[in-house]
Amino acid sequence: MAQEVAVLKPRRNRRARTRYALAAAVCAGLLLSACDSAPAPDSGTDAAKGGGPSVVAPGRPGEPARTLSAEEAAKELPDDKPNSADRGYVEMMIVHHQQALEMTSLAGDRAGSDRVRKLADRIAAAQKPEVDAMKGWQQTEGVRNGSGGHGHDHGSMPGMATAAQLTQLRNAKGAAFDELFLKLMITHHQGAVTMATEVLTEGNNVRVEEMANDVISQQTSEIGRMRDM
Repeated sequence: MAQEVAVLKPRRNRRARTRYALAAAVCAGLLLSACDSAPAPDSGTDAAKGGGPSVVAPGRPGEPARTLSAEEAAKELPDDKPNSADRGYVEMMIVHHQQALEMTSLAGDRAGSDRVRKLADRIAAAQKPEVDAMKGWQQTEGVRNGSGGHGHDHGSMPGMATAAQLTQLRNAKGAAFDELFLKLMITHHQGAVTMATEVLTEGNNVRVEEMANDVISQQTSEIGRMRDM
């Protein structure tokens, strides 16, 4: 059986460590399949002599790609242990999303426009699973609420509606509700994008980075949709 070589394609990502995370995942998959097959014949390469599949890792700009053994790829995998920015972001974004869900729950019997009602349904359908995913991440990483290390007052988070604004939204109906809902939700989404952008710079965990990129992509699109309404 010819030796299997995994080729890693570079990703448009702000961190080089994500490339190596993918390398480790590819190595793991190939090693599992190798366990169920006959040993590959010696091809004369260092990777083959190591007895395992190899990974082609793209070099930095201007540098050639490198062929690494599974062991070498594992050694180059950076530590993506969550730091205080990761923990704080997830803790705060859960609360941030929960307020958005509270706001969208009001649209069913208060919105005057079907477009606003459907928009609220879409936002709720997207953010409920995200809250579950973030809570699952906390459990997996052993993170408890309040351990984010940022010391933020939840009311000071970017884009959060005040208690008075929420009361005003609850008391509004029809066109007045639609106008206030869109105004508050645009601001709310902008705050979420700000928080997500910050953790991409300050955080260290790849999974948090992926969740933050999802927030930026989805909520930026929704901001544009709401402005058109």
